[in-house]
Amino acid sequence: MNLYPAIDLKEGRCVRLLRGEMSAATVFNDDPAAQAKSFAAAGAQWLHVVDLDGAFAGKAVNRAAVEAILAATGLRLQLGGGIRTMAAIEGWLAQRVARVILGTVAVTDPALVKEACGKFPGRVALAIDARAGRVAVEGWARTSDIATLDLALRFEDAGAAAIIHTDIERDGALEGAAIAATAALARRLKTPVIASGGIASLADIEGLKAHEKDGIEGAILGRALYDGRIDLARALALAGR
Repeated sequence: MNLYPAIDLKEGRCVRLLRGEMSAATVFNDDPAAQAKSFAAAGAQWLHVVDLDGAFAGKAVNRAAVEAILAATGLRLQLGGGIRTMAAIEGWLAQRVARVILGTVAVTDPALVKEACGKFPGRVALAIDARAGRVAVEGWARTSDIATLDLALRFEDAGAAAIIHTDIERDGALEGAAIAATAALARRLKTPVIASGGIASLADIEGLKAHEKDGIEGAILGRALYDGRIDLARALALAGR
Protein backbone atom coordinates (compact mmCIF):
# COMPACT_ATOMS: atom_id res chain seq x y z
CA MET A 1 0.00 0.00 0.00
CA ASN A 2 1.33 3.43 -0.93
CA LEU A 3 1.57 6.23 1.61
CA TYR A 4 1.27 9.86 0.53
CA PRO A 5 2.63 12.45 3.00
CA ALA A 6 0.57 15.60 2.54
CA ILE A 7 1.72 19.16 2.00
CA ASP A 8 -1.19 21.59 1.98
CA LEU A 9 -0.20 25.05 0.79
CA LYS A 10 -1.70 28.30 2.01
CA GLU A 11 0.05 31.59 1.28
CA GLY A 12 3.23 29.69 0.43
CA ARG A 13 3.40 27.80 3.73
CA CYS A 14 2.65 24.25 4.86
CA VAL A 15 -0.56 24.18 6.85
CA ARG A 16 -3.13 21.72 8.11
CA LEU A 17 -6.82 22.49 8.25
CA LEU A 18 -9.48 21.18 10.60
CA ARG A 19 -12.41 19.71 8.66
CA GLY A 20 -11.54 21.86 5.66
CA GLU A 21 -11.97 25.21 7.40
CA MET A 22 -9.46 27.75 6.05
CA SER A 23 -9.98 29.84 9.19
CA ALA A 24 -8.75 26.87 11.24
CA ALA A 25 -5.37 26.59 9.49
CA THR A 26 -2.31 25.72 11.57
CA VAL A 27 1.08 26.60 10.05
CA PHE A 28 3.60 23.78 10.46
CA ASN A 29 6.42 24.88 8.17
CA ASP A 30 7.25 28.10 6.32
CA ASP A 31 9.43 26.18 3.84
CA PRO A 32 7.48 23.61 1.76
CA ALA A 33 10.61 22.45 -0.07
CA ALA A 34 12.35 21.67 3.23
CA GLN A 35 9.27 19.78 4.37
CA ALA A 36 9.31 17.73 1.18
CA LYS A 37 12.99 16.91 1.69
CA SER A 38 12.29 15.67 5.22
CA PHE A 39 9.61 13.31 3.89
CA ALA A 40 12.05 12.07 1.24
CA ALA A 41 14.70 11.46 3.90
CA ALA A 42 12.22 9.26 5.80
CA GLY A 43 11.78 7.08 2.72
CA ALA A 44 8.66 8.49 1.06
CA GLN A 45 8.17 7.74 -2.62
CA TRP A 46 5.17 10.02 -3.17
CA LEU A 47 3.95 13.44 -2.04
CA HIS A 48 0.36 14.63 -1.96
CA VAL A 49 0.35 18.39 -2.52
CA VAL A 50 -2.74 20.62 -2.48
CA ASP A 51 -2.86 24.30 -3.39
CA LEU A 52 -5.56 25.31 -0.91
CA ASP A 53 -5.70 28.90 -2.13
CA GLY A 54 -5.97 27.60 -5.66
CA ALA A 55 -8.92 25.40 -4.73
CA PHE A 56 -10.87 28.52 -3.80
CA ALA A 57 -9.53 30.70 -6.63
CA GLY A 58 -10.01 28.08 -9.34
CA LYS A 59 -6.44 28.52 -10.57
CA ALA A 60 -2.87 28.03 -9.33
CA VAL A 61 -1.95 30.40 -6.50
CA ASN A 62 0.98 28.63 -4.83
CA ARG A 63 2.84 27.83 -8.04
CA ALA A 64 6.21 29.01 -6.69
CA ALA A 65 5.95 26.69 -3.69
CA VAL A 66 5.00 23.71 -5.88
CA GLU A 67 7.90 24.40 -8.22
CA ALA A 68 10.27 24.63 -5.23
CA ILE A 69 9.06 21.24 -4.00
CA LEU A 70 9.62 19.72 -7.44
CA ALA A 71 13.13 21.17 -7.59
CA ALA A 72 14.02 19.96 -4.10
CA THR A 73 13.21 16.26 -4.44
CA GLY A 74 12.87 13.50 -6.98
CA LEU A 75 9.68 12.24 -5.36
CA ARG A 76 6.59 11.53 -7.39
CA LEU A 77 4.09 14.28 -6.74
CA GLN A 78 0.33 14.24 -7.07
CA LEU A 79 -1.06 17.76 -7.15
CA GLY A 80 -4.53 19.16 -6.64
CA GLY A 81 -6.24 22.47 -5.98
CA GLY A 82 -7.76 24.70 -8.66
CA ILE A 83 -6.85 22.51 -11.64
CA ARG A 84 -9.93 23.01 -13.79
CA THR A 85 -8.82 23.39 -17.42
CA MET A 86 -6.97 21.23 -19.92
CA ALA A 87 -4.29 23.91 -20.15
CA ALA A 88 -3.68 23.68 -16.40
CA ILE A 89 -3.57 19.88 -16.56
CA GLU A 90 -1.11 19.88 -19.44
CA GLY A 91 1.00 22.59 -17.83
CA TRP A 92 1.50 20.75 -14.57
CA LEU A 93 2.11 17.35 -16.17
CA ALA A 94 4.79 18.98 -18.33
CA GLN A 95 6.55 20.15 -15.16
CA ARG A 96 7.29 16.67 -13.75
CA VAL A 97 4.12 16.45 -11.70
CA ALA A 98 3.42 12.71 -11.79
CA ARG A 99 -0.33 12.97 -11.34
CA VAL A 100 -2.89 15.77 -11.26
CA ILE A 101 -5.92 15.60 -8.99
CA LEU A 102 -9.26 16.77 -10.33
CA GLY A 103 -12.07 17.48 -7.89
CA THR A 104 -14.54 20.25 -8.60
CA VAL A 105 -14.50 19.63 -12.37
CA ALA A 106 -15.66 16.05 -11.81
CA VAL A 107 -18.98 17.68 -10.91
CA THR A 108 -18.94 20.78 -13.12
CA ASP A 109 -17.20 19.46 -16.24
CA PRO A 110 -17.14 15.64 -16.33
CA ALA A 111 -16.32 15.66 -20.04
CA LEU A 112 -13.02 17.39 -19.27
CA VAL A 113 -12.16 14.76 -16.68
CA LYS A 114 -12.84 11.93 -19.11
CA GLU A 115 -10.83 13.65 -21.83
CA ALA A 116 -7.88 14.17 -19.47
CA CYS A 117 -7.96 10.55 -18.28
CA GLY A 118 -7.90 9.36 -21.88
CA LYS A 119 -5.16 11.75 -22.94
CA PHE A 120 -2.93 11.09 -19.92
CA PRO A 121 -3.39 7.46 -18.84
CA GLY A 122 -2.35 6.82 -15.24
CA ARG A 123 -1.69 10.50 -14.58
CA VAL A 124 -5.12 11.76 -13.47
CA ALA A 125 -6.70 11.05 -10.08
CA LEU A 126 -10.18 12.08 -8.96
CA ALA A 127 -10.74 13.69 -5.58
CA ILE A 128 -14.12 12.80 -4.13
CA ASP A 129 -14.46 14.73 -0.90
CA ALA A 130 -17.50 13.74 1.12
CA ARG A 131 -19.53 15.47 3.77
CA ALA A 132 -22.35 13.28 5.16
CA GLY A 133 -22.13 11.11 2.06
CA ARG A 134 -22.42 14.02 -0.39
CA VAL A 135 -19.69 15.44 -2.62
CA ALA A 136 -18.18 18.80 -1.62
CA VAL A 137 -16.60 21.10 -4.22
CA GLU A 138 -14.80 24.46 -4.57
CA GLY A 139 -12.34 23.85 -1.75
CA TRP A 140 -15.13 22.15 0.26
CA ALA A 141 -16.97 25.47 0.43
CA ARG A 142 -20.08 24.00 -1.23
CA THR A 143 -21.74 20.61 -0.80
CA SER A 144 -23.52 19.23 -3.84
CA ASP A 145 -26.50 16.87 -3.86
CA ILE A 146 -24.45 14.12 -5.53
CA ALA A 147 -23.75 10.95 -3.53
CA THR A 148 -20.12 9.86 -3.24
CA LEU A 149 -20.62 6.45 -4.82
CA ASP A 150 -22.75 7.83 -7.65
CA LEU A 151 -20.01 10.25 -8.68
CA ALA A 152 -17.34 7.58 -8.49
CA LEU A 153 -19.36 5.22 -10.67
CA ARG A 154 -19.73 7.89 -13.37
CA PHE A 155 -15.99 7.67 -14.01
CA GLU A 156 -15.46 3.92 -13.68
CA ASP A 157 -14.57 3.50 -17.34
CA ALA A 158 -12.66 6.78 -17.72
CA GLY A 159 -9.29 5.26 -16.81
CA ALA A 160 -8.47 7.36 -13.74
CA ALA A 161 -5.34 6.33 -11.87
CA ALA A 162 -7.14 6.47 -8.51
CA ILE A 163 -10.01 7.95 -6.58
CA ILE A 164 -8.98 9.89 -3.49
CA HIS A 165 -11.78 9.57 -0.96
CA THR A 166 -11.71 12.15 1.84
CA ASP A 167 -14.09 12.14 4.79
CA ILE A 168 -14.22 15.89 5.46
CA GLU A 169 -15.62 15.54 8.97
CA ARG A 170 -12.56 13.50 9.93
CA ASP A 171 -9.97 15.53 8.03
CA GLY A 172 -7.43 17.03 10.42
CA ALA A 173 -9.46 15.89 13.43
CA LEU A 174 -7.28 12.86 14.26
CA GLU A 175 -10.38 10.81 15.02
CA GLY A 176 -9.32 7.76 13.03
CA ALA A 177 -9.71 6.76 9.40
CA ALA A 178 -13.11 5.91 7.94
CA ILE A 179 -11.89 2.39 7.25
CA ALA A 180 -15.23 0.63 6.83
CA ALA A 181 -16.70 3.33 4.58
CA THR A 182 -13.58 3.54 2.42
CA ALA A 183 -13.38 -0.23 2.05
CA ALA A 184 -17.08 -0.39 1.15
CA LEU A 185 -16.53 2.23 -1.57
CA ALA A 186 -13.45 0.43 -2.88
CA ARG A 187 -15.33 -2.86 -3.16
CA ARG A 188 -17.88 -1.21 -5.48
CA LEU A 189 -15.23 0.16 -7.84
CA LYS A 190 -12.62 -1.10 -10.26
CA THR A 191 -10.64 2.11 -9.85
CA PRO A 192 -8.13 1.98 -6.95
CA VAL A 193 -9.07 4.06 -3.90
CA ILE A 194 -6.77 6.22 -1.76
CA ALA A 195 -8.00 6.89 1.77
CA SER A 196 -7.77 10.38 3.24
CA GLY A 197 -8.96 12.06 6.42
CA GLY A 198 -8.60 11.29 10.11
CA ILE A 199 -5.60 8.94 10.00
CA ALA A 200 -4.12 9.29 13.47
CA SER A 201 -2.06 6.18 14.25
CA LEU A 202 -0.22 3.20 12.88
CA ALA A 203 -3.33 1.19 13.74
CA ASP A 204 -5.25 3.18 11.12
CA ILE A 205 -2.63 2.31 8.52
CA GLU A 206 -2.73 -1.34 9.54
CA GLY A 207 -6.53 -1.29 9.30
CA LEU A 208 -6.49 0.22 5.82
CA LYS A 209 -3.80 -2.17 4.60
CA ALA A 210 -6.01 -5.06 5.67
CA HIS A 211 -8.40 -3.93 2.93
CA GLU A 212 -5.79 -3.70 0.19
CA LYS A 213 -7.46 -6.66 -1.51
CA ASP A 214 -10.72 -4.67 -1.57
CA GLY A 215 -9.06 -1.97 -3.65
CA ILE A 216 -7.54 0.43 -1.12
CA GLU A 217 -4.33 1.40 -2.92
CA GLY A 218 -2.95 3.94 -0.49
CA ALA A 219 -3.47 6.45 2.30
CA ILE A 220 -2.74 10.15 2.70
CA LEU A 221 -1.04 11.18 5.93
CA GLY A 222 -1.38 14.73 7.19
CA ARG A 223 -1.65 16.21 10.65
CA ALA A 224 -0.54 13.02 12.41
CA LEU A 225 2.85 13.32 10.70
CA TYR A 226 3.25 16.97 11.60
CA ASP A 227 2.42 16.61 15.27
CA GLY A 228 4.50 13.44 15.70
CA ARG A 229 1.72 10.91 16.26
CA ILE A 230 2.97 8.87 13.30
CA ASP A 231 6.61 8.24 12.44
CA LEU A 232 6.77 8.18 8.65
CA ALA A 233 9.59 5.63 8.40
CA ARG A 234 7.68 3.20 10.64
CA ALA A 235 4.47 3.82 8.73
CA LEU A 236 6.15 3.10 5.42
CA ALA A 237 7.57 -0.14 6.76
CA LEU A 238 4.13 -1.18 8.01
CA ALA A 239 2.58 -0.36 4.64
CA GLY A 240 5.19 -2.44 2.88
CA ARG A 241 6.98 0.51 1.29
